Formats: sequence, C-alpha cells, structure tokens
Amino acid sequence: MSFEMPRYKAPDFTQERFANAPNVQTAVADMDGVAPEYYHSTSMFPEYFKVNGKWCLAEESRMDSSVVLRPNGRLDVVENRNIQKGDCVILGRSEDASEGIYVHANGFVTEESALADQFVFRQGRSRETSYAKDYDELIELLKYEKEHGHVIWVMGPAFAFDSGARACMQALIENGYAHGLLAGNALATHDLEGALLHTALGQDIYTQASQPNGHYNHLDVDNKIRRSGSIPQFIKDYDIDNGIIYGCVKHNVPIVLTGSIRDDGPIPEVYGDVYKGAAAMREEVKKATTVICLATMLHTIATGNMTPSFRVLPDGTIRPLYLYTVDADEFVVNKLLDRGSLSAKTIVTNVQDFIRTVAKGLGVI
Repeated sequence: MSFEMPRYKAPDFTQERFANAPNVQTAVADMDGVAPEYYHSTSMFPEYFKVNGKWCLAEESRMDSSVVLRPNGRLDVVENRNIQKGDCVILGRSEDASEGIYVHANGFVTEESALADQFVFRQGRSRETSYAKDYDELIELLKYEKEHGHVIWVMGPAFAFDSGARACMQALIENGYAHGLLAGNALATHDLEGALLHTALGQDIYTQASQPNGHYNHLDVDNKIRRSGSIPQFIKDYDIDNGIIYGCVKHNVPIVLTGSIRDDGPIPEVYGDVYKGAAAMREEVKKATTVICLATMLHTIATGNMTPSFRVLPDGTIRPLYLYTVDADEFVVNKLLDRGSLSAKTIVTNVQDFIRTVAKGLGVI
C-alpha cells in the first residue's frame, strides 16, 4: 500500500445559485468578547463567503467560532471571546449560498464517503471492528507526513504507565514522526517520573509493582522540576536520557501542556489559564496536517473542536487534515463524532498496544 493524497474539488461558482447569491451581510461588534446577533458560527468544513461579488474561503477555520472580515479582505475565524469592539462580523445561519455563505462538506470525495449514505452492515466503529486497514493507511500516511506534513500528537497519561509505550513514542519522535505534542500536566509529570524513578504513580513502569511510598514519587518529581525552573533544566540537572518529554526536548518538538483544576504541582510549563492554554494549542493545530488523539477525552474534544477538516498549504493547495482518535473505550472515541467532527477516524484499542503497532509498522523499533 502507498499513500495517495486525495484531491480537493472546489465548488463550481459559475452555477446559478452561486452567481445569483447575495453578498454576505455583516455587523460591527459593539463590545469586546461579544458577537453581534445572528452571527454565523463556523464548522470543521471549508466555508466560502461572498464578498464584493467574489466567493472567498476562510482558510484557517475551526468549529464554533465567528468570521471577521478584515479591511484588507481577509476572513479570520475568531473565537467569540476574542472578538474585539469594531470587528466586522459575518452574519447568517444558512449554509446553502442563500445568505452569501456556503459550507462545502464534500470537497474530498472518496469511495468511503460515497458509501456513507448507502445502507450497509457494520459501519459503526466498535471494539469488534477490524482495524488492520486503518493501521496500514495510518502508517503510509505518517511516512508521507514525515516529509511533507506536520503531525501533532495529543496524548493522555496512559503512555507514561508502560515502559514499552514510552520507548515506542520516543522512537517515533526521534525518527521524525512527531512535530508537536499537546498534553496535560499528568503526561509530562508521569513520563518524567518514569525517566527518573522508573515508576508512574509509584508503580514500576514495566512490572506494575507498587513501590514503597511510591505515591510520593510524582509529587517529588513535580517538586524537583519546579526547583529546576523548567523541564529542559530538570532534564539537564538529573541527566534524564529517556522518555517522551525527553525526546521532544532533545529534538526541539514543541510541547503545549494545558492544566486542569485537579493538577498536582503543576510543572512550570503547564498553562494554568485555560484560555491561554487553548490559544497555545490552536497555534500548534494551525500547522497540523495530521492530528492523532490518544486516551484523553478532554484534550481530544478540545483539539477536535479547533481542528478543521482541511488545510490550505502555502502554495494555495487545499488538502485534507487527518484526525484520528484512539481509546480503549468506545464512548470516548465516539464522543468526538457526537460533537460534529465527522471526519475523525476512530480506533478502539489500548493506546499502548496502538503505539507499539504503529512503531513496528514504521520500523522504528
């Protein structure tokens, strides 16, 4: 199997319904952080807006945001909390061109999507689904993305609890298959605990045997990192030479750690302000061409909501943005689908087994 990038088919704007459609309507925001009434809320799909007789694409989209028309004609997709007084905000609730807005949900037509509306058995994704073809496709995609794309991994702390999973992810990072990491305090803390003490939450990361007073281990590691002042300095201070976070620091892979109300510590790099953390996550997502979300419902939903189904490349080419969500629980992987991210590819499996399969398929272990 070899990877072939699907081609994007733009709408035919010479059709009568597009040619006769009105220009999009706008209103000026009268205060910071508040959209005008009847604002248009964006989706994950490519969306076009008719401005001065021309259909224009909002190139950096995401779910549940407004569209601001800039004086230079650029269309910026902006979270409502980030709207500023005086912004020219697009209005309209229809998506069929009748209000100068068109949502293009079928730009990448594949055999799989063509079958979506037909009656066939076993179209749901569950633990009974065969994922062999999905693994093969993902492995070929990652080979392509290593040279041509930008892969973001969104990871829960489950990886830190297994020495083999940590080693596999480190190998993927070292071999160029990761260009960014989004996670929380727990993944970083327990991965660094594993690097320093060979435990995660006080359990040996290979045997799973609990260590005496092991419940102190992650707190001690948090404390040591805070004393060092940063993750890179902690790695230097304690001669850390293994793990996911170590791999990212060594190979200059950006890490965005966003906190939660239950965090211990947290370690210095963790964003305590949820909106600043979300903004930092989105800056990484804006670069992504593939996003792989693993065993973290909170970060998966957050990332999925800010990830469009497409990416506009510097040369103007429009390509798919691939989104995978992987978890041992069907509820978790389907949660993203229930929230409207229909382009997500779901895989129900233990993520530690998943990462081993991917690493072996890519030949990095």
